Amino acid sequence: MKKITEHPLFIWISKYWFLFPILGFLLFEGIVFGYYGERSYIGIHDNLDLFLAQFQMLKNTDSFWAHGVDVPFLGGISRDNLPSELSLYTLLYMIFPTFTAYILGLLFKIVLAVISFRLLAKELYADKYMQYRPIIYMTGFAYGILHVFPAFGFAFASMPLAAYLFLRIYRKPEKWLYLLLFSYPLVSYFSYMGIFILGYGVIAFIWLSVRDRKPVWRLLLAVAVLALGYIGCEYRLFGQMLLSDEVTIRSTIVNADLSVTEALREMFTVWKEGIFHADGVHGKLILPACILYFIYNNARYIMKKQARGILHDPFNFVMLFLVFNCVVYGLYDFAPLRELVEKLVPPLQGWQFNRTVFFNPFLWYAALFLICMQLYDAGVIQMWIANVLVCIAALIVILEPTRYNDIYNTCYHRAYEYFHGTEADEFTYEQFYAQDLFEEIKEDIGYRGEWSAAYGFHPAVLEYNGIATLDGYLGFYPQQYKEDFRKVIAPALERVEETRIYYDDWGARVYLYSGTDLSIVQATKSIHATDFDIYIDSESFKALGGEYIFSRLELTNAEEAGLALLGSYTAKDQSCTIYVYRAE
Repeated sequence: MKKITEHPLFIWISKYWFLFPILGFLLFEGIVFGYYGERSYIGIHDNLDLFLAQFQMLKNTDSFWAHGVDVPFLGGISRDNLPSELSLYTLLYMIFPTFTAYILGLLFKIVLAVISFRLLAKELYADKYMQYRPIIYMTGFAYGILHVFPAFGFAFASMPLAAYLFLRIYRKPEKWLYLLLFSYPLVSYFSYMGIFILGYGVIAFIWLSVRDRKPVWRLLLAVAVLALGYIGCEYRLFGQMLLSDEVTIRSTIVNADLSVTEALREMFTVWKEGIFHADGVHGKLILPACILYFIYNNARYIMKKQARGILHDPFNFVMLFLVFNCVVYGLYDFAPLRELVEKLVPPLQGWQFNRTVFFNPFLWYAALFLICMQLYDAGVIQMWIANVLVCIAALIVILEPTRYNDIYNTCYHRAYEYFHGTEADEFTYEQFYAQDLFEEIKEDIGYRGEWSAAYGFHPAVLEYNGIATLDGYLGFYPQQYKEDFRKVIAPALERVEETRIYYDDWGARVYLYSGTDLSIVQATKSIHATDFDIYIDSESFKALGGEYIFSRLELTNAEEAGLALLGSYTAKDQSCTIYVYRAE
């Protein structure tokens, strides 16, 4: 009788075990979101209140491919200020309903990360690829499920792909590789990652040219090809940045001005914890593992009297890259350096060059792979330790309740509802946008595209539901409009200094603010407000064309503010009530 370890099924499972957690998670996520649909709990901050509403607005106005047109928010903003249509992520929203496109984006991001990580690792370790295959796939999977900025999930997931293409071109340039590199911006984003990839490409060209003692022109050509790809895919962005003389809010954004000590503290914090838009959740396992391995690895070189090996060790290079990104992040808030950059390159005024930190999640998981690779080389027991290590790393990502962990939040809140019989205070996707409620409101008031604003909730809800807004959320729009809208909210800004600073020094959230509470925007079913008065300049509101104000608060000074209540409307599930006012 054969031993169980000799059974073909056991051999197959032990050989391909890594496919089970990957495919299992994809299947589980698909089933959960497929079953709950728009009753799922999706991250709101910088997500439902931003890009998803913009994609739906482009769909509502049939403006994905339009040119020379304005879209109905922020008083009418050029369509060129919104995401390019030449993006695979945008393409999802053209083809599928918005919620479906969002979920497909989450799933495809994981697949893209696994494929990208596999391509890069196989190119680097071709002779040992089969040996390392389990940790290659699992590390790519752990990286792919990270809860990063959802709208740029493809850009994060595809970072290993960019490294792979540059590496292949360096080793053996072929035409099809340049074509792929030219197409790479379809899964990337210029101002978040692209400009840095180009910069790192130039650094690689200089470094390798010095090392090889001859110019590596194929790498410089690769940088040029990639730059052309970004210009082609994001031609709207480049047109707005380089060909328009319109002054934008980027010229008046005021950044933090930290002391040297504060900047150093910020560098350490972002190294230890990351930032929420690029959350690597590395602090619980990967960071301590890297510290221990760093000490062990370099002590080994010293003990063997091979100190020069420290300079050539790939793990040390990854650590140096990580620290460099953290240093840049801290220096961005050090005014003398930031102002020097803006003076030398004026178009970069207001541009956040500290986004190099967005590369750190990939680097942390690359470091994890290098540790696991060394364990694989050390023996069978160490190999299984590496397998357990990378599985735990993936499990930490899955179970960490971060703001963009939609699968965790949906399962947690639905389980809470099942066991306690009450829904969470947070909105589901369906409740947040409340499409049925706003269709009822629009029909009842005879809405025909009049300019409006939201009070007590995100303007994105109105945008999603086909209501033109004077308010909105965008990081790049005309400075003049910021000043015009400021007249509307001046009474509120005069009462709350923190809000005035928030708007004047940043201004991306063009909202109706409270004159008492620091935040009046309610992204929950319950209302948290101490003052139900509204503080606006009604004449300035009407001067911008404003007619309706949709409010989650029943205003106690509506008549004094020049507003007439048209009616109140409550969602069928009682999740929210909207009061509609007309400016008189």
